[in-house]
Amino acid sequence: MDKFRMIFQFLQSNQESFMNGVCGIMALASAQVYSAFDFNCPCLPGYNAAYSAGILLAPPLVLFLLGLVMNNNVSVLAEEWKRPPGRRAKDPAVLRYMFCSMAQRALIAPVVWVAVTLLDGKCFLCAFCTAVPVTVLGNGSLAPGLPPPELARLLARVPCPDIYDGDWLLAREVAVRYLRCISQLFGWLLIGVVAILVFLTKCLKHYCSPLSYRQEAYWAQYRTNEDQLFQRTAEVHSRVLAANNVRRFFGFVALNKDDEELVARFPVEGTQPRPQWNAITGVYLYRENQGLPLYSRLHKWAQGLAGNGTAPETMEMAPLTS
Repeated sequence: MDKFRMIFQFLQSNQESFMNGVCGIMALASAQVYSAFDFNCPCLPGYNAAYSAGILLAPPLVLFLLGLVMNNNVSVLAEEWKRPPGRRAKDPAVLRYMFCSMAQRALIAPVVWVAVTLLDGKCFLCAFCTAVPVTVLGNGSLAPGLPPPELARLLARVPCPDIYDGDWLLAREVAVRYLRCISQLFGWLLIGVVAILVFLTKCLKHYCSPLSYRQEAYWAQYRTNEDQLFQRTAEVHSRVLAANNVRRFFGFVALNKDDEELVARFPVEGTQPRPQWNAITGVYLYRENQGLPLYSRLHKWAQGLAGNGTAPETMEMAPLTS
C-alpha cells in the first residue's frame, strides 16, 4: 500500500508531466488503433462519403472528449464556473484561457488520428473516388456517353479492386495514385500547420510574459512543491483529526506505531473554516503586491491579502501553463 501511495502522490505532484505522458500515450494508441482497424469502403455512391466522414471525424471527437475528461483541470474549471462571485469576481477571459490550454493537450490524439488517416490515403480514396477527373486521367472520349448514375457507380468501386470493372474507362491504379497523392499532401500540410502553430504558441508565450524564464521556472517549481507538500500535510492532518475524533467517541483509538508518532508529533485541535478553503481554491493569475510576487492563492492568503488584488500596484498575467 505504501508503494501505491507513493506513486499516487508522485502523480499528484507531477500533474504536468503526467498529463504530457497521458497525451503521448493516447496519441500513440490512436495510431495503433488505426493501423489495426479494418477499413472496408462500401464502394457505393452516396455511402462512400458518409462512411469516410465517420471514420475521419468520429474517433477524433471521442479522443478529444477523453482528453478533456482525463485532464485534472476539468474540476478546477467547473468549480470556477459554478462558484458564486463573492469578493473574487469571475473573469471569462481566464476561463477561456484555461479551456484553450486544456484543449491544446486534448487535441494531440485527434490530430494524430487525422494525420495518420490522411497519410494512409484509404479514407480519402473512399470519400472522393467519384470526383476523379476521368476526362484528364482516363479515356475522356467515353466518359460523356455514360449516364451520370452509371459513371458514379463505376468510380465508386475504385477503392474495391475485387469488384472494380471500369478499367476500360479509367485505370484503377491511376485513380488510386492520384487520390492518395492528394491525401498525403493534405496530411503533410496538416502536420506542418500544427508544427508552426506549436512553435508560434511557445514563442509568443515567452515573448508576451513579463517574467524572465528563470522566474517562470521558479514559479513552476514552487507550484509543484506547494502541491506536493499540501497533499502530504493534508493527509497527515486528516489522519490525526480522524484519530482525535475516534478517541472522543470511543474513549480510545487503535493506532499502529506510525500513527502514534503522527498523533504525538502533530497535534491537531480543529479544522479550517470554509472561507479559508475558498480563499486558496480556484484559478490563479500571477500577481504582484507592491513589487513582490505572489505565486499562488495559498501564498496570497499567507500574506494576509484578500480579494482579487485590484489595487494599482498589483500586476496580473495569465495562469502558468506548460
